[in-house]
Amino acid sequence: MTISRRQFLAGAAAGALAGPAAAQPARLLRFVPHANLTSLDPVWTSAWITRDHGYMVYDTLYGQGADLTPRPQMAAGHVWDAEHRGITISLREGLRFHDGEPVLARDCLASLRRWARRDSFGQFVAAALDEATAPDDRRLVLRFSRPFPFFLDSIAKTAPMFVMPERLARTDAFTQLTEVVGSGPFRFLRGEWVPGDRVVYERHTAYQPRQEPADMLAGGKAAHFDRVEWRIIPDAATAAAALQSGEVDWWEAPSFDLLPLLGRNRALRVEQVELFGSIANLRVNHLVPPFDNPAFRRAIWLALSQADIMTAVAGADPARWTTPVGFFTPGTPLASNAGMDVLRGQRDLDAARRAIAASGYRGERLTFLHAADVGTVDAMSHVLADMFRRLGVNLDHVVTDWGSIVQRRAKKEAPEQGGWSAFCTNTTGADGLTPPTHPLLRSNGAGAWFGWPDIPAIEGGIQRWFGAGSPAEAGAVAREIQEAAFREVPHYPLGQFRQPYAFRQEITGMVRAPIPVQWNVRRA
Repeated sequence: MTISRRQFLAGAAAGALAGPAAAQPARLLRFVPHANLTSLDPVWTSAWITRDHGYMVYDTLYGQGADLTPRPQMAAGHVWDAEHRGITISLREGLRFHDGEPVLARDCLASLRRWARRDSFGQFVAAALDEATAPDDRRLVLRFSRPFPFFLDSIAKTAPMFVMPERLARTDAFTQLTEVVGSGPFRFLRGEWVPGDRVVYERHTAYQPRQEPADMLAGGKAAHFDRVEWRIIPDAATAAAALQSGEVDWWEAPSFDLLPLLGRNRALRVEQVELFGSIANLRVNHLVPPFDNPAFRRAIWLALSQADIMTAVAGADPARWTTPVGFFTPGTPLASNAGMDVLRGQRDLDAARRAIAASGYRGERLTFLHAADVGTVDAMSHVLADMFRRLGVNLDHVVTDWGSIVQRRAKKEAPEQGGWSAFCTNTTGADGLTPPTHPLLRSNGAGAWFGWPDIPAIEGGIQRWFGAGSPAEAGAVAREIQEAAFREVPHYPLGQFRQPYAFRQEITGMVRAPIPVQWNVRRA
């Protein structure tokens, strides 16, 4: 007899889960992340799970506050020149890496150079940077070829510039680092890392948090747990059972269909803690057919239903999701309706089929990578795979795990040689606040995010956005960028959803941030 997920959960709740919560050591936090950690290098990959790992072990020169203002983190402060062409940053005293070595200005410079090669905003920094020096151990001096007041915003954003030792930061940005040495609030225990099962961290006893209160991704990062274990539990029923029994403390991405059940458990809390929501996306490969053809890319708009995708992801309650969604985060200053007519009205599969035929499509293989172990990505992938089948394309539907996609998406070869055509992913709403912070919007060919779109109309717009002299001018440029994006399609936004956390009542002190930060968290 096949047991459904709900039957399993009900049986567990009636049995082991009905008893008292399993005892948890007061100094241990057990957390269920949204995905398996397969890459340890937050420069080599932009995968959320690796970025979240980065925040555990690395620190940043500046962190983003809740008002989106960069605030000193490792930095003691900075001084700009009058034209914002030069900046001197001084480091706080007492900063030490996990290996006991002091953090020096040259470590920061090497980290900056490596990060700037891969990051979407960092590439603009690299293009504008004339000179970067460390006149002594605690000062960095940067000089730009033009006024560049956005520099601190670039290194403090949600996907920031993490600081690592110079010897590691000298590694080519396109080569994965496997050694992890940071200066953040937790140390990574490499010997206890079991991919697909657990990731373990311990408190960095030499870490000196800032004295001001935690403020989103800035402020004091106080580690109140001696040990943090990430438990990789891809099955939603198993994760829910573990949370209810007290075997884990916090589940980052509970399945939306289980939220009512979890919410009725008085030992648990289900809350929307993260800010800005998440943006679902279909990323396509511009280097190989069929998505190398702009006419084929445009044809897909006729069949794509954001509402259907968001219903699959977050359920029928529209309070949990937003459509239509363009290329900037809804409700933020640069969001607009520019170009969004393609998302409105009844979806028309017949018209899409005709447009696909007119595009010159000749049955080339469309290799669609489907991550089944990330609930939201799994849900949207099912809808899109069905859409591709109904459109009659030559679909190669590869169901795999997110860790495998993180490795495979770097391949530029044709699908027949191990490459890919498309996959679904999420970005944070914080990524879509401005053109340079949006990794999927950059369209600078080989320097772009996986999929490598080369779209001068978008890139030129981003350059013009930097030179905007007023919010109104910046908004006008953003509308032009969005119109070009709907026309040329670097990727397909699929909607915005709001993912709550589920956690034990005794877990307190969560910081409202775009990611699940584990500093400041306590057990009451």
